[in-house]
Amino acid sequence: MRGTILISPAPTIHPGAAVRPGRRPSRRIRLLAIACAGGIAVAATVLLGGFHTELHPVTPDEPGATRSELVTTEVVGIRTFSRPDGISVATDVVYGTQSDGALLTLDVCSPTGDAEAGGLRPAVVSIHGGSWARGDKGNSDWRAVCTWLASEGFVAYSVNYRLVPDALFPAAIDDLGLAVEWIRQAENAAQYGIDPDRIGAFGGSAGGNLAALLGARGSGSLTEGARVAAVAELSGPTDLGHEALVVGNAPAGLQRIVQSYLGCDSLADCPQAGAASPLRELDPSDPPVFIGAAAEEFIPLAQSIGYASRLDRLGIPNELVTVPGTLHSIGILDAAMRVKVAAFLHRHLGT
Repeated sequence: MRGTILISPAPTIHPGAAVRPGRRPSRRIRLLAIACAGGIAVAATVLLGGFHTELHPVTPDEPGATRSELVTTEVVGIRTFSRPDGISVATDVVYGTQSDGALLTLDVCSPTGDAEAGGLRPAVVSIHGGSWARGDKGNSDWRAVCTWLASEGFVAYSVNYRLVPDALFPAAIDDLGLAVEWIRQAENAAQYGIDPDRIGAFGGSAGGNLAALLGARGSGSLTEGARVAAVAELSGPTDLGHEALVVGNAPAGLQRIVQSYLGCDSLADCPQAGAASPLRELDPSDPPVFIGAAAEEFIPLAQSIGYASRLDRLGIPNELVTVPGTLHSIGILDAAMRVKVAAFLHRHLGT
């Protein structure tokens, strides 16, 4: 028997409820219903803050835009994982809204068995890829990531965040920081049975960049605010600067993607590139990092090697695992890589 999908019943939407032009009414109404179910407190905060912008989901509407960054049809990487029994999934849980009206949701994948001594499990924030412009927490590949993490004994939170072109840097990382703060709140941690002092992050591709940046943002205690205690990333670009991408001869496609994400006319004059680059944001108080990459993939291997070298210089524990071939992100998350990533997360977050 496969794990059950747990979805809270939606409240009634009254006639005349506004629908954002150009978005599909059925999905719009469903997400507004979820927002009502998740959030009297959120609504009160919004009203008190004078926020009157119409809520809208951040999921892409374009056909195919919610697919994962694993573009091949081959059964590789995370697709070789078979979901076991004993996993529950709560979908479209509202974790906040932003001033532009973005309605932010996540899915929670949990083991249904008893937790270890102490009764609390570590948590992992799962961050999908897609060039910061597409992808979705619930597509089949990232749902598999979420349930895989749960099968390892973590409570996994698969998070949606604002996307290009509707929102540029730092919108996505701001959303993820908000998600960690929401997960850590006492009532939310208690609801899902997690230890708020043991929260990690996992991401691939653009999600790998965001997971690494989540680890590098801020300084000091790893158990407060939006800080995380461990990071695992696959194929994440870690230095978005002109020297690394243009002088370093990164693929022109990657340069265009980064430029669009940062909203710069030119990478040669793009001050926000530093704050969007995990490698440049590191300090010695930051958490341990697992780095996975393929030798000939779209993201130059020099990005991973340079990141690991910077971590070494700062004395931050890290593990760099490279594999041959051209597969990207969760395309390299096969059984062998899953063992390595899970072992790293267990080591630094506990079981």
